[in-house]
Amino acid sequence: MKKRPTKKPVTAPLAAYTGLIGGIGELLETARHATARAVNSLMTATYWEVGRRIVEFEQGGKKRAGYGEELLSRLAADLTARFGRGFGLRNLVQMKAFYLSYPNIVQTVSAQLPPAKSPTLSSVSTDREILSTVPIELAVLPIAQTASAKSASRILTLGDVAKAFPLPWSHYVRLLSTRSPEARAFYHTEALRGGWSVRQLDRQINSLFYERTALSKNKSAMLRKGAKLQTGEAL
Repeated sequence: MKKRPTKKPVTAPLAAYTGLIGGIGELLETARHATARAVNSLMTATYWEVGRRIVEFEQGGKKRAGYGEELLSRLAADLTARFGRGFGLRNLVQMKAFYLSYPNIVQTVSAQLPPAKSPTLSSVSTDREILSTVPIELAVLPIAQTASAKSASRILTLGDVAKAFPLPWSHYVRLLSTRSPEARAFYHTEALRGGWSVRQLDRQINSLFYERTALSKNKSAMLRKGAKLQTGEAL
């Protein structure tokens, strides 16, 4: 019995295949980075909202304001038991400080958003799709809504607030140590413009880059110099 001749596998030209695999690889890397940025922004917005709720709870009466540290300790223990790491006392203190550093961000975001129509099933679905990119234990938090947001023409979601925080959470934690709102805004702008990692942000803050730029006669040259990334310092 004669053996059937084996068919040779059809192979694409090497150059064409190289282009295919390279294009797919670039697509996947872009998607990964976009997903990471979206998740980082939503996480940061969530931490801001946690800080807001803590502050507003403490301001709910004199008795509540009197046991702020006790409240944070109890809250840290309960949240850690329920959600695991990431909600210790130090973290909650940072979230509270984060909100207090950016208390008016809702008004800023509201002014940038177009008026919304009355809530519909489709708009609710969109909000859920936005929140679906957040880890499930954070996605169960109700949609952010402050007094200023209620008076606005639409109710803000975490996805809306996230647009105000394009940098990773670690950057905002470092920014909390700046001496003034002006310095904080400066470093935020430069970190975003230059794609600074938290390592470079830390280096620039420690070197008093804001103060040196303010005193410099050639601010443009200072900004160009500060924008140069060292090895391993890209965001």
